[in-house]
Amino acid sequence: MIDKSIIIIGAGFGGLSAGIYAQMNGYHTQIFEMHNLPGGLCTAWKHKGYTIDGCIHWLVGSSPKSGMYRYWEEVGIAQGREFVNAEEFMRYEGSDGRTFTLFTNVDKLEKHLLEFSPQDAKATCQFIQGIRLCLAFDQPSESDPLLKRLQKKLKLGLLLATKGRKMQEWMRITTGEFVKRFQDPVIRGALREMWLPEFSMFFMLFTFAFLHNQNAGYPIGGSLPMSLAMAKRDLNRGGSIHYDSRVIKILVEGNKAIGVRLADGSEHFAGRVISAADGYTTIFKMLDEKYADEETKERYAKWPTFPSLLFVGLGVNRSFANEPQSVSGLSFPLRQPTEIGDEVRDRLSVHIFNQDPTLAPVGKTSLVVMMPSSYEYWKELAPDRTAYEVKKDQVGHTVIDLLNQRFPGISQQVEMVDVATPLTFERYTGNWKGCFEGWLITPQNSVSLLKPMRQTLPGVQNFYMCGQWVEPGGGLPSSLMSARRLVRALCKEDGGKFRTIVELDATRS
Repeated sequence: MIDKSIIIIGAGFGGLSAGIYAQMNGYHTQIFEMHNLPGGLCTAWKHKGYTIDGCIHWLVGSSPKSGMYRYWEEVGIAQGREFVNAEEFMRYEGSDGRTFTLFTNVDKLEKHLLEFSPQDAKATCQFIQGIRLCLAFDQPSESDPLLKRLQKKLKLGLLLATKGRKMQEWMRITTGEFVKRFQDPVIRGALREMWLPEFSMFFMLFTFAFLHNQNAGYPIGGSLPMSLAMAKRDLNRGGSIHYDSRVIKILVEGNKAIGVRLADGSEHFAGRVISAADGYTTIFKMLDEKYADEETKERYAKWPTFPSLLFVGLGVNRSFANEPQSVSGLSFPLRQPTEIGDEVRDRLSVHIFNQDPTLAPVGKTSLVVMMPSSYEYWKELAPDRTAYEVKKDQVGHTVIDLLNQRFPGISQQVEMVDVATPLTFERYTGNWKGCFEGWLITPQNSVSLLKPMRQTLPGVQNFYMCGQWVEPGGGLPSSLMSARRLVRALCKEDGGKFRTIVELDATRS
């Protein structure tokens, strides 16, 4: 008789999705979560009447026309949720007084690029053609009628056959390399600001394609309501979630995973164990590195990850009604280079959440300033708690002073300041070095987009992984799809048919 009990480590999007899909397919799940809230990195926190959102800027799959939307329905996120599609991704103010806008509509973006820098017509043409190549992708959805599904599959197959070589070319180019094709320094700066230089350019193109198709909207309410909806969906399906329950060891007997040990010393057992927690902690600590082969060790030694973040949340007594709503905010030059935390910076990017009135009291606005920051810097500072807190306070005051350059008078309107360092993210989520996603999609690992990464480790049975550490590119959709793929594989292992259920009534999901 098949043991259908599963222990899941972590109640982030990967773990919650695994629990929901497993429950749909007749498994019995328990999720152990180190924090007192679900969501992992998809979270928010309240301070002095303001909500500071630590994650969401856009959600791929927000359009009911997309195949991904069906998945969000399955896990209980899409039902009853309002999405906002901004006209701008970001505004980038140059030091020469010019402002370049990355529009979300590809036709408007093309027109703006050509008018802004006629000398860059060739690079603009390449860029826009790349986005339009991605626009043609239409992933089949399980909710589509059979004939429509077949038509989409045929169209997708034809596209891959005719455009596959061009796709591979884009995969092999990093954003840093492509940006150099533009001569205009403001356009170069804007594109560098938008995405990390090591990233495969293909990912940037797809981001613009999703935005153009209004398939990457911002969910009103932000991150935490989505995480809570998923947790509710898991519980309603019969799962259980144990909060404040940090897993420190995965128990293995006879090379079979049999359960977990918590920080309080208690042990819990099941037929299978799934880790949706931090990959490094799972492999090198919970499993004592016993099942890390050379391929796995090389990945953690050499693959680039998303950077750690220095994160400043602000509550401001100002509506910012005259500022455009955007996906990712505004970047402006500083009057002079200024030390913020561990680096001297010459620009500041601020995300004004004026599209979401739920995050602040009436007439007021929640702002977020985030920037890459060295984990090692904050780790070395942390043993001296006083120095660590003084540095955090200094960061908050500096950011407010710098915002005053762009928004005169804002320093008198700030009512709340909250600074989170890479150590903050590590403490609440367990993520390796406070990394806010996982692996970057680079030309070297982009093949994993076509050939999924392994979700098991050699030498240990009944153990699996899902989440952003087995899906390069990170993000919420990747975590869900990783869990969905895993549960489908478990059903196949057990000789069952994978099935999903959509609860259309939001109150039941």
